[in-house]
Amino acid sequence: MGEAARYENEVVVKHDLSVIAEVRRFVRLVTGQWDINDFVPCLVASELVTNALRYASASDDVTFRIGRTDDGALWMEVQDATCDLPCIQRADTISEAGRGLFIVDQLCRCWGVRPLAGQAGKVVFAVLNAP
Repeated sequence: MGEAARYENEVVVKHDLSVIAEVRRFVRLVTGQWDINDFVPCLVASELVTNALRYASASDDVTFRIGRTDDGALWMEVQDATCDLPCIQRADTISEAGRGLFIVDQLCRCWGVRPLAGQAGKVVFAVLNAP
């Protein structure tokens, strides 16, 4: 499927939800170098990092990576130290939370989770089609 990513950019994210704006700036910088529209990548990155920060322990690092696949698609992933697997939630019409992975699922070619060896955590990834 051509989904092996070449990691070209990585950032360790502080455990503070206010850094989401910094993650979006980072995504804009990287996607601008590749002449890719940044709207969807910024939205997907925001959702992935927000979920990681919301559910990871405050003492654990969260790492965001962005790269290109062999077929030119955009690959993003977030690594954290929790082994809890994310799942798409059902949100009612007035809920303010619970739609993040639904958004990711709708906007991406695919997304998934890779557990890390030795119960060291997981990586949640998303692949966006090539522009």
